[in-house]
Formats: sequence, structure tokens, C-alpha cells
Amino acid sequence: MSAPRFRAALAVVVALAVTGLAGCGGDDPAGPQPGGSGGATTVSGNLTVLAAASLTESFTRIGRDFEAAHPGTTVTFSFAGSSALATQINQGAPADVFASAAPATMRTVTDAGNGAGSPTTFVRNQLVIAVPKGNPHGVTGLTDLTKPDAKVALCAEQVPCGAAATKALDAAGVTLTPVTLEQDVKAALAKVKLGEVDAALVYRTDVRAAAADVDGVEFPESSGAVNDYPIVVLKNAPNKPAARAFVDHVLSDTGRAVLTEAGFQVP
Repeated sequence: MSAPRFRAALAVVVALAVTGLAGCGGDDPAGPQPGGSGGATTVSGNLTVLAAASLTESFTRIGRDFEAAHPGTTVTFSFAGSSALATQINQGAPADVFASAAPATMRTVTDAGNGAGSPTTFVRNQLVIAVPKGNPHGVTGLTDLTKPDAKVALCAEQVPCGAAATKALDAAGVTLTPVTLEQDVKAALAKVKLGEVDAALVYRTDVRAAAADVDGVEFPESSGAVNDYPIVVLKNAPNKPAARAFVDHVLSDTGRAVLTEAGFQVP
């Protein structure tokens, strides 16, 4: 073979070899991206979750578990009454995930176009009567709360626990006048713990979390006022990959185990 033909053939071989290496992704800028095999998105960075006050203990634990499973993430929670959180979201508060204690409150967010996709119901919760440890006033049901000297705390009606209490009281045909209306369930429970009231209608999970200070009295009418808890990634979430991963964690067997241990019911 002549020298010119040899050099031409060699150039073809080299070109084919370089093309083959590029096809294997050796130096291809469009090759696998950080975050694992298959180009999966890395879950990291800050994550802000707005959640109903009754989720405080459970979500705090779930947040720690999530951070451990995803090194490089930091979860910040804001716990309050669901209606207050929904207002914050609709007014533009930066957040990634919203977990509400009632579908109606969630709808105020999704109807405003601030949800990314459809919410998922992840747990349910039921009311009990919270009383001081030892039940000193002998409360056995809702009618005991109507006694002239009974001091009772309720959540405000626009708050999910307040709406559920109204529904349960109506079902029982009971009318009572609370001495205070609170903006979230933890505030209502605090009145019992501080001895400022004789009883409060709160969630079963809140009584369990405060078992050292209060007792819970079950009442049959609560079965007709069970609250579904929906969760959703928010439309303007600053960290959507982490938000989706957090929702998936809440819905996982690991997340649900934490929630059921706290007294929540699986839907």
C-alpha cells in the first residue's frame, strides 16, 4: 500500500475509534448527570414544609429520617393552623410542601392554582376530649362539657379541628359555650395542660403526644367527624425535587409507620 493510502486508512481508523469512545460517554457532556445512575436528580438543599399543627411531633421525626436518607438536605417546618398556612401560601409565602388537616383547607390552595398536581390523602385523625391527668372532673362524654361550671376550649371553626368539633357536637345534639376559641389544636391542648380549662376537643394524636400531662376521653360522635389529611407539592416550590421526595417519604411504609405509631389512621 502506498504511503498516501496508508495515511488515509489510518485516519479513518482513528476517527472511528474516537467516535466509539464518545458514544460510550467517556467525555460526553450530555452523559450521566450527578444524582446516581440513569440521570436521576439529586435530592439536596433546603426544603420548607408547611404542616398542620397536629403533625408537629410526627413530621419532626419524619424530617430527621428524611435528612438522614438524603444527606445534604435540610428540612424546615412551619406548624400552625391549616387555614392560616393556606392563607400564607396564597399570599406568596415561599414553601415547597403543604400538609393540611382537612381537604377543605387544601382546596383553598389548589383552587387558587398553587398546588403542583393533585393532593394525596396520607392519614386520618379523630377527635377526643382532652382532660387534665387523672380526669379530675369525671368527664365521660360531650354532655359533661355543658355543665354550668365546665370550662372548655375549642378550636375556632375555620380551623379543621374546630370544624370537626362543630360537626361532632351537632351529631350529639350538644350545645356548649367555650371559654376560648384557639387558632390551632396545640393551643387548645395547651389550655388543658396549663389548667386554664377543664377540657378541650382535640385530636387523638395530640393527646397521645402529651400523655404525661393529659388524658383522652373517647366519645362515639367523633366517628362521624374524622378528618382526612392531604399533602401536596406546591406549584412555586423552590426545591421541587426534594419536595417530591419528601411527599414520597411521607407516603412510604417508613413514613406511615411513624404516623400510625403517633395514633393517625391509614386512609
